[in-house]
Order: sequence, then structure tokens, then C-alpha cells
Amino acid sequence: MFPGQLYKTESGRLFHAGAIAIVFVGLPARGKTHVSRALSRYLRWLGVRTKVFSVGNYRRRIIGVEVTNDFFSPANASTADLRRKIADACHEDMVQWFAAGGQVGILDGSNTTEERRKELAEHFKSVGVNCLFIESICDNPQIIDANIRGVKLSSPDYVGWQDADAVDDFNRRIQNHVPYYKTITDLSQSFVKLINVGEKIVVNNVHGFLQSKIVYYLMNLHICPRKIYFARNGTSLDERSYKADAPLAPIGHRYAENLKNFILTLRENQALAMQQANSVEAPRPLTVWTSSRKRSYQTAAHFLDHSEIAVRHRTVLAERNPGVCDQLSPEEIQQKYPDECLRANNDPYRHRFPRAESYYDLANRLEKVILELEREKNDVLIITHESVIKCLYGYLFGLPERDIPSLEIPENTLLELVPAAYTTEETRHVIPDSLASINWQLQADTFLTLAGKIPASPMFMDHYLPDEDNQEAQDDVAGTTPIVSHQDETVQEPESTFTL
Repeated sequence: MFPGQLYKTESGRLFHAGAIAIVFVGLPARGKTHVSRALSRYLRWLGVRTKVFSVGNYRRRIIGVEVTNDFFSPANASTADLRRKIADACHEDMVQWFAAGGQVGILDGSNTTEERRKELAEHFKSVGVNCLFIESICDNPQIIDANIRGVKLSSPDYVGWQDADAVDDFNRRIQNHVPYYKTITDLSQSFVKLINVGEKIVVNNVHGFLQSKIVYYLMNLHICPRKIYFARNGTSLDERSYKADAPLAPIGHRYAENLKNFILTLRENQALAMQQANSVEAPRPLTVWTSSRKRSYQTAAHFLDHSEIAVRHRTVLAERNPGVCDQLSPEEIQQKYPDECLRANNDPYRHRFPRAESYYDLANRLEKVILELEREKNDVLIITHESVIKCLYGYLFGLPERDIPSLEIPENTLLELVPAAYTTEETRHVIPDSLASINWQLQADTFLTLAGKIPASPMFMDHYLPDEDNQEAQDDVAGTTPIVSHQDETVQEPESTFTL
């Protein structure tokens, strides 16, 4: 079972979607490997039995990595039989995988000739598998160079190579294919053309639920380098109550300021290091996403004094609703709901307490954010509750559902993720406390302003103001600000950008 699986069948296949062979087409360094693995990750997240069959991996297993660039040239008759043997081995394994119950097989290869594509389509059709071609076309030199440096240099073929030598060798490999490459023109075939990986998409003869989901995902996908940061929200004034939606405690604002200072310093140092290394990768803007829960968006509001950073609400990033467990300690939950606790222990991912959300419910709610995250080209900092970070982390690393509830996302820690074609790189940074000398208890005006000019509830005002001002401040709030019920507080507002 996988995190966002719609339903479970005995065969493991979605009954309303047949078997699909996705065949990639295109010259080397056009993002085929990156897209194939990203698509596989997304489909597996949805619960679709998916596997990538890489011709390059089969070639490395059969003959190793020490081959010259002219080995791949269609003009090289001396290697034609071996290249055909490798491609057929990959293809046959894919057919056998379908016979064993697989639903979506992804063939990651060049497949640049019309003859080869026609042969594949006819063979898959003969075994009851629909064929969908995805052709990646790229004429942007910057995208090609970035893909060579970001993906191909990290592939097993170039372990131990100098970067300049590897880039030159791979460019010659590309040129060997160019004279023999024919774009897809047969309108009877089902195909998608990705032009410059996201700039334009052409869809032909695509039908059905699963093929439509694939196309929609591809419309949101790009292969540009970027970073994704995760950080938990700061501590609120009432950590046990979900319904109260309490604002940040003074210690929470202190954490938020430390988080802001740390990540900005980290990014400045990384940009300087890239500049000194003459990196072709340019620094990217930072965007902050947060939920509509007070402790999350008040943590993110500390970034608002930097006009170059956009801070945006994402209502679906709200934490899991605990239902009847709200305000209860683990011991109290065990005492009050022993049967429910037993079910939760047996299936911690899918079980939901009465009137609560499960991790499964949360994962399905987050699909919208996942697609937007794939589309975002800026670096993104996501500030939200631990349960939300667990689900998004599980998606980016392709984790099965059983692993997600037990993930540990420490407090006072910044997670830095760099998605790549073959893996997602992770670095964890402990956020230092650099504000020990500041008396956060006296910063009432700053707190209210950074919270988007939404004052804290009157019941919490005494935590922010000096003792001698408590009664006067509470009287002012009671006289000028309508007291909003918890029901009104939890109404989800449209997604918006913070403004001061």
C-alpha cells in the first residue's frame, strides 16, 4: 500500500485503469531520466504499481560502464547487435512484469527511430498493454547543459571523471544520435510531447483516468534545480488544543526569528560558495509556504520584513485534525479509547479516531500541494506541523505508507532537500539560538504586526504584555475587536499572500 492510494484491490491494480507502457523518446540529456523517476514516484504515491525499466541500467549490468561515446551511435554497426540485445532484455523484463500484475511500466531510453517505436507499440498491444509515448524535446542550451551537469555527471557512467571531460564526452554522445533522431508524427499513436520540459506540452490521442492523471502531472513538472526546506512551526500558547488555534508563545517567536536568521545566512553562504566556484547555477528566490493555522503563519510572518521573500498561505497544509483526542494526553487517550488505540497500533497510517483525520486523509488532501511543489521553480521553505512534513517528506523520498507515521522531524531543525534524477539529497541543520539577550515578553507590537495585523485572542494577551498593562490591553481588545468563535476561526480562507 502507498500513501495516496485510492483503494486496494486483490490484484494490486486499479480496476478502472488498464496496464500502460510509458515509452520515453528523445535525445540524451533531455530530462527523460528525471521525468521518468518523478512520474514513477507520483504514481506509486497514488498506489499504482509502477516500475522504471532503464535501458542504461541494463547496459551497465551487461557490459559495465567503460564504453566509448561512439558505442551508442546508430551508425556504429559493430555494436548494433549488442545494443539491440540490451534493449530487448529490458523490454522483455517489462513485459514479464506486466504479466505478474504490474500496472504502469516506464521504459527509460532514447527510442529515437520510427521503426523502433512502431515495434514497441505493436508488441505491447499484443499482450494487452496500452502504449503511451512521452517525447522530451529541448532546444534550450541552458536546460541541456544544466541537465548534463546535474544528472549525467552523477550517473554511474562518469564516476571518477573530471567534470569538463565528462561534459565533453556526453556532448559527443548526443551528437552521435542527432542525425538519426525522428520526432513522433504518427497521429494514431498516443503520445505527449514535452517541449523544454514544461514550457509547452502537446497531447495526442490520450484517454482514460490514469493517462489523464499522467498528463496533468506532466503539466506541473519541471527539471530545473531547486531546494525544498522543511521546518516545524514554533511553539504556541496552547499546544494541546487544536480547536483553540492558539497563537505563538514568546518562545515560538524567538524560534521563528532564529529560523529566519539561520536560513538567510545559510543561503548567503551557499551563494557565495557557488560564486567562488564559478558555478553556472544562479541563486534562486526563496518562497515561504505555510498553513492557515496561527502558530504556522505567525512563524512564517517573521520573513515579512524581507520584501524579496513571498510568504503564502496554503490552507491544505493544516495539521491533522485530532478529533475526539483534542486536548488529551497519550495516557488519557489510552484510558478513554483503548479499542481505538489498539486499531491505531495495528494500522497507524490509515486509522482515524472518531471525528479525526488519519495520515491517509492528510496525504490525499496534500495532492494539490504536491503538484504545486513540482511546479514551483523557486526555492521553497515549508513551515507547518510535523504530521504534514512527514507526508511531504515521504512523497519526496518515495517511502511506503508504513514508514510515514514513525518518521522523526526534530524541533529546532531545518531540513534541506535537493531533488535530483536518481535521488533526493538531504541535509539537516540544527538551528542555533542567537537571540538569548532579547526579551520577547516585551515585543507585543512586533508580534501583532508580524501576525498579519490579526491580534491574539483576548484569552492569550497576558502572555505578551507586561503585567502592569494586562488589564488595560485586554479592555482595549474587548472594546474594539469582535471576539470570534472557534468555529469562525477555523473557516478556511482563500489562499493569499501576506501583506503588512
